[in-house]
Amino acid sequence: MTTQEFKITGEYIELIGLLKALGLAQTGGHAKMIVEEEMVMRNGELETRKRAKLISGDVIEVQDIRISLI
Repeated sequence: MTTQEFKITGEYIELIGLLKALGLAQTGGHAKMIVEEEMVMRNGELETRKRAKLISGDVIEVQDIRISLI
């Protein structure tokens, strides 16, 4: 599994925004599809909310990539 960190510039970042910012999704529609296909884990639990507000300390897993939010 690949691990990387992502620095949040505000209070939070929406899940689909994170997927686009990291290049895991090419478009907003593609990001929504990734979430709808239940490919995203947040802190060890399935995350199905496209606009979930992710905060510093959250750990997101998409396929074989783990993202630590700081």
